[in-house]
Amino acid sequence: MLDKFNELPNWISRGLDDLFPCDFSGDSDQSFLKRLELSSIEKKPLRVKLGIDPTGTDIHIGHSILFRKLRAFQDFGHTAVLIIGDFTARIGDPTGKSKTRIQLSKDEVESNALNYLEQLGLGREPENSLLDFSTPGRLEIRRNSEWLENLDLSKVIELLSNSTVGQMLAKEDFSNRYKSGTPISLHEFLYPLLQGYDSVAINSDLELGGTDQKFNIAMGRDLQRAFGQQPQFGMLLPILVGLDGKQKMSKSLDNIVGINEDSLSMYSKLEKVPDDLVFSYLNLLTNENLKTLSSNPREVQKFMALKITSNFKGIEAAKKAQFNSEKLVSGAQDSLEEMPEASISNVNFPAKAFYLLSKMEMCSSSSEARRQILGGGVRIDGDKILDPNLEFDTPDDLIGKILQVGKKKFIRVSN
Repeated sequence: MLDKFNELPNWISRGLDDLFPCDFSGDSDQSFLKRLELSSIEKKPLRVKLGIDPTGTDIHIGHSILFRKLRAFQDFGHTAVLIIGDFTARIGDPTGKSKTRIQLSKDEVESNALNYLEQLGLGREPENSLLDFSTPGRLEIRRNSEWLENLDLSKVIELLSNSTVGQMLAKEDFSNRYKSGTPISLHEFLYPLLQGYDSVAINSDLELGGTDQKFNIAMGRDLQRAFGQQPQFGMLLPILVGLDGKQKMSKSLDNIVGINEDSLSMYSKLEKVPDDLVFSYLNLLTNENLKTLSSNPREVQKFMALKITSNFKGIEAAKKAQFNSEKLVSGAQDSLEEMPEASISNVNFPAKAFYLLSKMEMCSSSSEARRQILGGGVRIDGDKILDPNLEFDTPDDLIGKILQVGKKKFIRVSN
């Protein structure tokens, strides 16, 4: 936490990377503390915006940082306004992209959106979900097609008049593409304007985003001012570094922990997080007191894995995952209490080892499966296999056995 945020309550400042405007001088309308105070005096909850473009299907723990902060505002009596970018997702956020994104259909976006909401806790009690879906007044779910789908040309022109080509090209992603000669489609310039107009449509007091979203959030402030509203504050949170310890957590980089993963897989991945990331994972993904941590790095790593797993799966499942992980490492598979299962029904026999791993999605491809086997990273019931062409004649050779790839992937083979 930066020193300049010391005046904020800990539930707000924890993990915070940036707040703008940031003025703690008292009565200034640039003071977020003043906005909080007025909210309390007037008994008018802040409207806290978080927009998600459902261009994928899975939420990982890196995404959950923003949802955890949104949940904190809910728990302190404010209104979370979760905007499903069902319209803007058809354009796609150009942030971080080196080329124009493929546009999704309306049906694809809606299917992804429903998947997201289920993962966030739709239909579950607040204590078992990332967001509180059931307490009255704590959550609004809005789709931005409500106000964007029927914008007429005059309104679009009005939006465009509030930005310049220079502003757009100052955005790092656009700037890099322009300098390299990579095409920028005109519709991509619309994305930050439409996303900013969301803030106008829902009269946002505060918008949450990752550190790569400052341009888009600032655009929302500009548009609110142009439409006669009090501009929102922007609150930026860090982008989680993935399991490789180098790049941001991303499915395309295969360095993620998905919130829907089974508890053993989740715990086993987290337990292997590089030492220099353990503190940030605890800071961003738990509410634990960081001043009381053990001085033993290995104990802190296991503690982090247990706490984060318990946040998503419950403490009993997390403890069971820890127990099973220790048994797997020691080779005592017979005493495992629980193991995720995967069906072998879509594998054609006889099957070679490299094909088996690829077909059961333990490896991303046959070539990766070969590399894992030749590198000594594959075991069946604790026994290492080193021949990619080792052949299994029938399913009976494998059913009931534990298939392990590396230190993070384990399944029990089933019918």
